[in-house]
Amino acid sequence: MRTSQGGIFALGTVSHAYLEFDVSGGGKGRELVAPISSLREPRTTMGGVNLVAGFRPELWREAVPDDAPAELEGFNEDLIGIDDFVMPATQHDAVLWLSGSAYDVIFDVARETIAELHGLASVAEETSSWPYRHDRDLTGFIDGTENPTLIEAPELVLIPEGSPGAGGTILLLQKWAHDAAAWESLSVAEQERAIGRLKLDSVELEDKPPDSHVASTDQDVFGKIFRRNMPYGTVTDHGTMFVGFSAEQGPLSTMLESMAGLAGGVRDALTRYTRPLTGAYYFVPSTESLRRLTGTAASTH
Repeated sequence: MRTSQGGIFALGTVSHAYLEFDVSGGGKGRELVAPISSLREPRTTMGGVNLVAGFRPELWREAVPDDAPAELEGFNEDLIGIDDFVMPATQHDAVLWLSGSAYDVIFDVARETIAELHGLASVAEETSSWPYRHDRDLTGFIDGTENPTLIEAPELVLIPEGSPGAGGTILLLQKWAHDAAAWESLSVAEQERAIGRLKLDSVELEDKPPDSHVASTDQDVFGKIFRRNMPYGTVTDHGTMFVGFSAEQGPLSTMLESMAGLAGGVRDALTRYTRPLTGAYYFVPSTESLRRLTGTAASTH
């Protein structure tokens, strides 16, 4: 039985870094897969750092065709919603998500990782994240209320045995910038109607508006996902890193369409106060799939 990369479900880490890479000029994408796969050892044990590696779906399919989920595609085109709302496509070739107990260790491991990939790939997008008030995002609301438990999550969001990509999962990674001034000008009651939950204890509103965030992303409608969202940024420029995992691309893509107003003509109220800056899908292979490629990486050095 194949196992997932451990960092996906490693809750409680307080420092995070997301490094998105593009293949260096003249390089072939498939040449990047094995070296990144080999980065998992020994770095996963250094200072308690978890490292999760993901790849642009088309790149992984080219490199390991027998282990690629059918019909999985990158975020290759902007998603255009109503009211001229746009979710930009900023697909890159690979992502490394580092998480751990302290940022100094994350910082050092990230630098070592970038150095190891020098000449093969360059960093196209870098973001650092940290928890806010234990489990809240920067809107002040609890994030991840609908998350499945750690017992349930693997069965729900990992590709099942017998399917291409078994033990792996699909990651949607987006950076959302907050308009803090506009959001904080709302009353608590107005914020609660936009989210669809009470701010204090995250109880879902019985009379939540159809354009509320909860209504727009109802997992009972679209399917279960597992979120590892984190705040990012500075005091003057900040927001949320959306980090969502699913066994299928459908729940993720249809949720985005719903938020953009393409499902029922009603745009998610939260998108009036947050704006997506990036958008990419990555295939996150099983641990066994990465180890399978480690020997290939060693032969290229």
